[in-house]
Amino acid sequence: MDNLFGKTLGEFKDIVNKLELPNYTATQISDWLYKKKIVSFDQMTNISKQSREKLSENYELRFMAHSKVDNSADGTKKYLFPASSNRYIEAAFIPELKRNTLCISSQVGCKMGCLFCLTGKQGFQANLGVDEILNQVQLLPERDSLTNIVYMGMGEPMDNINNVLKSIEVLTSEYGYFWSPKRITVSTIGIIPAMQQFMEKCRCHIAISLHTPFEDERKKLMPIQNVYPIIDVIKALRKYDFSGQRRVSIEYIMFSGLNDSLRHANELVRLLSGLKCRINLIRFHPIYNSPLRASDDITIQQFMDKLNKKGITTTLRASRGQDIGAACGLLSTKEMIKKNTNVTENL
Repeated sequence: MDNLFGKTLGEFKDIVNKLELPNYTATQISDWLYKKKIVSFDQMTNISKQSREKLSENYELRFMAHSKVDNSADGTKKYLFPASSNRYIEAAFIPELKRNTLCISSQVGCKMGCLFCLTGKQGFQANLGVDEILNQVQLLPERDSLTNIVYMGMGEPMDNINNVLKSIEVLTSEYGYFWSPKRITVSTIGIIPAMQQFMEKCRCHIAISLHTPFEDERKKLMPIQNVYPIIDVIKALRKYDFSGQRRVSIEYIMFSGLNDSLRHANELVRLLSGLKCRINLIRFHPIYNSPLRASDDITIQQFMDKLNKKGITTTLRASRGQDIGAACGLLSTKEMIKKNTNVTENL
């Protein structure tokens, strides 16, 4: 049976019309689900009993509580949520002094095959439905303290663009959670058609996973480079206005001896020239059977100083939750191994 939770207001209107319920019922449903955050039809007390029965006969309210949580000494919490067919996804709650961020997943596994990503080693298993994406917010114990959401968990958001956009609609619309788009950031490795669709249909921030400005190196790290070269990704971004509240950021994981030289910094400056952006440097969290190693602090500092002196605002993202396995996909991979799935073949 289809889940009523996760629908847009337009879909609620279609459902109400199909079931021959009063038109205003659609708004009542969205109010109960997204503002009052109820979990059963019986709690929709301003909807008639007859209407509730029709709804429950045709739809269900399905929520998935987390099955496990790992707690870090720094306050970070990584939640494991069940997905369909004995699969798992992760959401990470990251508390800070002035903000509390939730990092959510958009897919089970990933088909992009990036060398540094443990989620990619699981292979692609499924796109998350809108309900499964929003469930990570709805059932988060700390949901009422959240200030920011980032689509930077498992999966490539632009590879599930329709469901990601619908989930953002529910998050940002007045009928839904009514979040400001400037509190939401969506990451992508650069799937240009979906990226353009995202840029045109919502006002959330975008983060580009770049990791090296050189084509041959990026092909080895990220197979997507063979389809959508980073130079074309940056060219596509230049068509949009980032002079207002909307931001584009560049995600750059620092790998020792691979992408952390001053030559790389100079090429980044050339590649990004004229694009209003900031660069987030990220320490690499080692993963299973990876030849990649993290850059040392001195090298990272020199790299950051070089970019800042060249006029590109560059910061180092604080490493969080390392004591609980900070690498995205680690918790779900461990759980899948316990279930004796074929993920072990790729590790």
